[in-house]
Amino acid sequence: MQPLIGEAAGAFLDILFSGRALPGAQTGSNVGKPEKIRIGDLLVQQKLITEEQLRHGLEEQRRTGRKLGRTLVEKGIVTAEQVCEALARQFNIPFVNLKLLNIPPEVARKLPETQARRHRALVLEEKREGYLVAMADPTDLFAYDEIGRILKRTVLPAVADEGLVMQTIDRVYRRTEEISGIARELEQEVGEGVFDFRALSTGVSVDDAPVVRLLQTLFEDAVQVNASDIHIEPEERRVHIRFRIDGQLVTQTEADAKIGPALAVRLKIMAGLDISEKRLPQDGRFNVRVRGQQVDVRVSTLPVHYGESVVMRLLNQSTGLRGLDHIGMSSDGLARVRAAIHRTAGMVLVTGPTGSGKTTTLYAALSEINTLSRKIVTVEDPVEYRLAGISQVQVSQRIDLTFARVLRSVLRHDPDVVLVGEMRDEETAQIGLRAALTGHLVLSTLHTNDAISTPLRLLDMGVPRYMAALSLRLVLAQRLIRVICDSCKQPHDAAPQEHQWLQTEAGAAHGGYACYRGIGCTLCNGTGYHGRTGVYEMLEMTPEVVDAINHGDLREFGATARRAMGGETLQRDAARLALEGRTTVEEAMRIAHL
Repeated sequence: MQPLIGEAAGAFLDILFSGRALPGAQTGSNVGKPEKIRIGDLLVQQKLITEEQLRHGLEEQRRTGRKLGRTLVEKGIVTAEQVCEALARQFNIPFVNLKLLNIPPEVARKLPETQARRHRALVLEEKREGYLVAMADPTDLFAYDEIGRILKRTVLPAVADEGLVMQTIDRVYRRTEEISGIARELEQEVGEGVFDFRALSTGVSVDDAPVVRLLQTLFEDAVQVNASDIHIEPEERRVHIRFRIDGQLVTQTEADAKIGPALAVRLKIMAGLDISEKRLPQDGRFNVRVRGQQVDVRVSTLPVHYGESVVMRLLNQSTGLRGLDHIGMSSDGLARVRAAIHRTAGMVLVTGPTGSGKTTTLYAALSEINTLSRKIVTVEDPVEYRLAGISQVQVSQRIDLTFARVLRSVLRHDPDVVLVGEMRDEETAQIGLRAALTGHLVLSTLHTNDAISTPLRLLDMGVPRYMAALSLRLVLAQRLIRVICDSCKQPHDAAPQEHQWLQTEAGAAHGGYACYRGIGCTLCNGTGYHGRTGVYEMLEMTPEVVDAINHGDLREFGATARRAMGGETLQRDAARLALEGRTTVEEAMRIAHL
C-alpha cells in the first residue's frame, strides 16, 4: 500500500478521530452484521499504538476537547499516514495518494465542481465496472448515492486525504472553459466594437455584466494557481490573456480582439484611472476579495499598436509575509544578513533584476527588526504590503513627491531604520548614503547583475567614493529559482554537461549526489515545479574591500571583492540547491547564466 504523504486527513479523519464507534469492514467473503470498532481500538489492534498511549491520548482528549485521532497525531504518538492506512485496511478499500497521480481533467470533470467540493470527492479513473472516486469520507452514504446518481455508474470508493482532495480539485477544475465561455458571450455583447461604458458604472446590473464576470473568474483562477501577474495583450484579431506562474508565462485563454477595450476600460475604472486617455501609460491599484482572500492588484496600462496592454501584479495580502528563515538562504548567509540588519547604522543593498524577489527579502528583514523600540519609515513606489507599526510613504511623480524629496523629510522624523524602495538617481543615493553615515540603518534596492558590480554602479551614479566605501555594509544579490514539485519528484540521471557544471560550481561538494526532477502532476499543472525560492550571493564591505574602492583601481577592487566572497556566488548557491534535491540541475544552470 502506498504511504500517504502530506497533511493530516480531513473530514474522514474528523469523523473517525472523534472516538465514536465505527462500522468495521466486511473483509473477503465474510458477510454479516458489521462489527463496531473505535478508532483507538483499531490503532491498538493494528499495533500502531499501545494501550498506555491510548490512555494518555484519551486523557488529553478529555482535557482539550479535541478529537482523539488528531490528539494522537499532534502528540506525535501516531502519524496521520498510519491512521489512514489503518482505516483503509479495516474497510478493505483502496487508499490513494493523490500527490502521485496525474488525473485527467476530462475524467475528473465527470463530476461537477460544485458536487466535488460539496462531497470532497474526486473522480480518478473510469474503469469497466465503474468510476474510481477518491473520497475524504467514504462512510458518507448520502455522498456515495448522490455521486452515483450524477455519474450514472457504479462508484468504487477510495480513501484520500481531504487536504489533497481539495488541492487537487483546485487544480483540476481550472476556470479555463468558463473564462472562454464568458469571453465568447462578451464578444456577442460588444458586437462590432460598440460598447456601452455606462454599463460599467457601479450598480446592480454590473454583477450580471459579462466583462465583470470574466474579470472575476480571471482573478479566481489566478489566485487558485498562485499566479503573480495577469497579462492582457491585444493583437490584430485576438486578445491573449496569460498568467505568470513561478516566473513563467502560461497562456490562459484567447478571445476576439473586440473584448480587449472592454476589459481595459473596466480595469481602469476599478483602478481610478482616466478611461478617456488611451495614448499614455497609466498606473493604479485596487483591492479585491477572491476566494476569501484579500488581493492587492497593481494595474499598469501601456498603449500598443492594437489597443492597450494591461498587466496586473497580484499581491495576496492573506498569505502573510515570509520571514528570513523561509526565503531559501543558507544558514551562513542568514547569519551574515542578520548581523547587518541589526546594526544601528550603515546601508544594506539588495540587488537583482526586476522580479527577483528583492522586495520580499527587504520586507522579511523589516519584519525581523520591527520592534516597539525602533522607528521605521519606508519610502516606496508603490507600497506593496502594509506592515503594522511602520510608517509607509507612497511616492508620486505626478505631484513631484519623489524619493529624494520624501527622504529629506523622513530624516527629520528621527527614524532608526529607513527603507528606500529603489536607488533610482544620484540624489536619492547620496541622501540615503549620507543617512547611513549619520546613524541610520538604510535598506534599499538597486538593479545590478551581481554583488561585485553594485559599489561600482553607485560610483557610476556620481556617489563620492568615500561615501560608498564608508556607508555600505552589505550587498545581497539574488535571483528566484523554481523548486521541484514534491508530489512528482523522482531521481533523475543528469546529462554529462550537467555533471560537469556541478563539478565546476560545487567543487569539493561534488560526488555521491542524486539529481531529481518533477515528472509533472496535477498539483504542479504538469510542469514538474511548484513554487520558487531564492539563490543568493553577498559581499561584505571588509576593510580590504573598502581600501580597494578608495584606491579607484577597478581590477584590484574586483579581485579583492572575489576573495572576500570566498567563491560563494549565485552559481554556487544554485548548485547547492540542485545537490540538495530542491531544484533541477537544468533550472540551476538557467538561473546561473542569467
